[in-house]
Amino acid sequence: MKMKLRVLPVILSVIISAGVLFGGWFAYTSFAMENPLSHIINTAPGVTNSTMKLSSNQVDVELTLKPDANLRQVVEVIKDEGASIIGKRTVNITIKNQPSDKLDQWWSKALFEVAQAMETKHYADIPTTLEKYANGIPTLNVDSEMDEYNVYIRLTDGDTTKFIMLPRISQIGVWPNE
Repeated sequence: MKMKLRVLPVILSVIISAGVLFGGWFAYTSFAMENPLSHIINTAPGVTNSTMKLSSNQVDVELTLKPDANLRQVVEVIKDEGASIIGKRTVNITIKNQPSDKLDQWWSKALFEVAQAMETKHYADIPTTLEKYANGIPTLNVDSEMDEYNVYIRLTDGDTTKFIMLPRISQIGVWPNE
């Protein structure tokens, strides 16, 4: 006896199965991974706004921070509290700064000596260099911190703040997070 398959029910069942499979996968990544990680990022102390893109091998985060935020602490919270979601993914953090020609020009003057200290791994020279350049501008405040992965710099001049995160790995060219 020969069995005749009907085309329409087969096509419909394939479409429905694919919809359920991909819909379930989308719901899982959205509700079980993206939303909790986004919540962790947005509730980190000093974060005013963030966007996040989660892919299979990396997490891209763009942050807007309060002027008094501690960038090292924000990065630590994201990596520690989000570790179970991040897993082995690479975390790329970009800081969205307020535009300030004055801070940008100041940073471009100090950048050469900071880059030299980074390249030669003389990290203790960074705060000294920043303070040396800041002495000429009485309204400029400079803070710098370091952990095992990055050097964090905060420049504040009145109402404008510039956050800089420099990776402690040797790198030729311009840093991605400056």
